[in-house]
Amino acid sequence: MNETTAVQRPPEPDFSAMTTEELITYRTAENRWRASGAARAFLGEPDPGATIEWQDITLPGRDLPVRVYRPAPGEGESATPTGLPLVVHVHGGSFVGTAAQCDWTNSHLAARLPALVVSVVYRLVAPDSPLAHAADDGWDVLRHLVEHAARWGIDPTRTAVFGESFGALVSALTAIRAREAGLRLQAQVLVNPVVEVTGTMYDYPSVTEYAYSPSPALPLLRMLRRLAVPPGTDARAFSPLYADDLGGLAPALLVVPTQDALADHGRRYAERLRAAGTSVRITEYPGARHAFLTLPGLEPQAEAAQAEILAFLRTALEG
Repeated sequence: MNETTAVQRPPEPDFSAMTTEELITYRTAENRWRASGAARAFLGEPDPGATIEWQDITLPGRDLPVRVYRPAPGEGESATPTGLPLVVHVHGGSFVGTAAQCDWTNSHLAARLPALVVSVVYRLVAPDSPLAHAADDGWDVLRHLVEHAARWGIDPTRTAVFGESFGALVSALTAIRAREAGLRLQAQVLVNPVVEVTGTMYDYPSVTEYAYSPSPALPLLRMLRRLAVPPGTDARAFSPLYADDLGGLAPALLVVPTQDALADHGRRYAERLRAAGTSVRITEYPGARHAFLTLPGLEPQAEAAQAEILAFLRTALEG
């Protein structure tokens, strides 16, 4: 997973007519660009107060790469601080995406909370890799880290999940699984989340309004559902919006950019969490686009959203 600088971004394909071979070719090239120095003008520079490295986590039946952000040790401090809060992050993208695209926000969180931030490189959805795989990856990484807290230098009683777009779907599912397993989370942060993958996931005014502008959201959502939910899969089981019980979950911050097809997904999920008695705060960013948090070089509200997330997590995870 070497990061390179002289990388050309591939042209955006026609998602409505993409073959499996074209998907693999496109996401390889796109992820190479997102992990490159050439993308930093858009994706932002990492915080120099954090260290960043790739590591592998051994899970049942697979080794999963993660991108690990730690506060850089100060003069005279141990190179491996202990007792840090933990933030398990899941990047957006579903069938394309890399943890490296989120270096700007995750390095700032690691340096300024401070905390250990671990970004999950989940199995991207594909014809042979449904949403169930990504959901398992998010949960299994969280469980592994908590079970091996001393090895990672974390305080397992101060743990949060944080996801963006499809990653927010995985994080929301992870928060529900944590409650069911008796693992107490202190917070969940969901940024422009997908919260359902049923046949009604398109039936929202925001999806209609922003179906093709400022980006081709509807073809992307249709492709996501086709890959994520194979025939015979219970889509409601992977749609946190339709969970039987949303009570007793970690306090939630929902960050909703308004110029986004998924804006109403976030609004509706906030309503359901509140109705179930789960503490929730929803903040809308007027005029911001879907992936605005990962685009500080283009989106002026990215810094305000990052600051809000930092403050929310600091309050939730303070010892």
